[in-house]
Amino acid sequence: DALPSIRNLAKDLHISVITTKRAYDELEREGFIYTLAAKGCFVAKKNTLLIREETLKQIEAHLQEIIKLAASCGLEKHDIIEMLNLLEGE
Repeated sequence: DALPSIRNLAKDLHISVITTKRAYDELEREGFIYTLAAKGCFVAKKNTLLIREETLKQIEAHLQEIIKLAASCGLEKHDIIEMLNLLEGE
């Protein structure tokens, strides 16, 4: 999908062209959009590496919470691993 030009988006949002350009540059650096010379900016196909990284961050955050909760109940690492193994077998 094509994105609006930087100038048009800046005008529509009542913000500076410089701010809009910075946002587009950041989106391109992060792989969300790409630019074709004389054609414009377009939404990139799903960046599987980026999606994987974000998912791993979410899993890590959940695991940290699980570790805290388990520790508050006196559970240890081997208890958590045993629970994971049981769940995996279901």
